[in-house]
Amino acid sequence: MISIVIPICNEVDNLETLYEEIDAASAVGGFELEIVFVDDGSTDGSWLVIERLATSDARVRGIRFRRNFGKSAALNAGFCTVRGDLVMTLDGDLQDDPSEIPRFIAKIQEGLDVVSGWKQIRHDPWCKVVSSRLFNGMVRSVTGLKLHDINCGMKCYRREVLAEVHLYGEMHRFVPLLAASRGFRIGEIVIGHRARKHGNTKYGSKRLLKGILDLMTVIFLTGYSQRPLHLMGTVGLGAFALGGLGMFSMSVWWVISRLFDSITVLNIHETALLYYSLGALLLGGQLLSLGLLAEMIAAQMGRRGTDNYSIREETNPLADSTSPGGDSRRHSVSPDEKTRSGDV
Repeated sequence: MISIVIPICNEVDNLETLYEEIDAASAVGGFELEIVFVDDGSTDGSWLVIERLATSDARVRGIRFRRNFGKSAALNAGFCTVRGDLVMTLDGDLQDDPSEIPRFIAKIQEGLDVVSGWKQIRHDPWCKVVSSRLFNGMVRSVTGLKLHDINCGMKCYRREVLAEVHLYGEMHRFVPLLAASRGFRIGEIVIGHRARKHGNTKYGSKRLLKGILDLMTVIFLTGYSQRPLHLMGTVGLGAFALGGLGMFSMSVWWVISRLFDSITVLNIHETALLYYSLGALLLGGQLLSLGLLAEMIAAQMGRRGTDNYSIREETNPLADSTSPGGDSRRHSVSPDEKTRSGDV
């Protein structure tokens, strides 16, 4: 079964056409289908359309939020209810072409865990295109993940990926990066992109700043969540060393000025270097303290069973997953993984 999760907000004019295109793609591809529409606080009657579609087709289900909670929340709500072995995500604006779904399935069956779409030729306002390309270039250079369009809403996941990646805030765009940090295999395909005919875009250039802040969060979570002192401690030790070097140099100069009359006596309290050094010492001490506190929190989370690893498959998994310290996710192997045993 292929589960398709579609977060929507005020897309009343697009929903029926989108449903018909997905249904046609299912008929052509010959795959079993379920469609989960997540109404993220629409005010234009979108929910009435979803109800009508769900009444006429048992494959359609709807989830309605009380207000707008954001795309990550909508996707997460959909992911928690899907039943398919593969999960597709599409935007509800008709700019993603459902006829591409069979290509995603074929690509993921080559052994990948996540397949992301790449809108190589885009039909969006120039400001949205420029900001998206700048952001994608930054992500590639900083993280090393060679995806050209990490913001693309059309993606396909194996279900086990979503069981290990937690979404919150605006983290939906970074699911491939979060999955890659846990060892899942990531790929992409070039897809067609269509101009929006109905409704208004929900995104623009203003999200670039938010994306940069979210990227910093992801880099920290994927690289230092289990060893935060390595990041804050390194910066803290650097600041501490600079402050100590400044204080030491002033002390040496003051002693030399007292020993030789030909050298002007240094008035330390009138020197800007004193305040820079004190500031660096304070900053270094604070960062080291924060790093140690973060290490204590990480250690407590580890004792509570938060995994810092991801198991791909096991030979002869334990039948009893309720043993002390056991986790049902650790001892289950999906049918897809069994068929790929031995794949390196």
